Amino acid sequence: MCEEKILMNKHQIDESIKKISNDIINEFGDMSNVTLVGIQTRGVEIAKRIKKLLELHSGNEIKMGTLDITFYRDDLATRGIIPAIKETTIEFNITKKIVILVDDVIFTGRTTKAAMETLMSFGRPQIIRLAVLIDRGNRELPIQPDYCGIKINTKLNDKVKVRLNETDGIEDTVLWCVEEG
Repeated sequence: MCEEKILMNKHQIDESIKKISNDIINEFGDMSNVTLVGIQTRGVEIAKRIKKLLELHSGNEIKMGTLDITFYRDDLATRGIIPAIKETTIEFNITKKIVILVDDVIFTGRTTKAAMETLMSFGRPQIIRLAVLIDRGNRELPIQPDYCGIKINTKLNDKVKVRLNETDGIEDTVLWCVEEG
């Protein structure tokens, strides 16, 4: 059993996405070589929101793709369930591009590792950066986000659940389910 707390509300999510977008703009300035790739499922929706803000700033279209890392997971054989396969769509050349990989939560780093392996099958980017809404700690691999909405310290058994209107049909919220005991 766990106690569920609201970690972020819609306004806080929006502000975090604005912060991430501004950090990307501050690092690169010119957006002409910047692309976004959202990790299925909620990373895609967050990437769409970042894309909109970057386009408003630059006045140019930002190319965006989606990535399903299912077959690149290193725990696929041990999960015990067959995961739903989602769409991977990268319809532009990522070679020599700045690719901002976007996810909702970073935990162990294994999803990010799988995403980078998947991404490299599409070309060789000039730079890969990682943007996440929430960094919940507990890394197993030496992978850290370059852009982050908020960072929290969770226990291994805690859950962080991002709920977005587009994917979940409810108002944007982030829940933190803290294991009791």
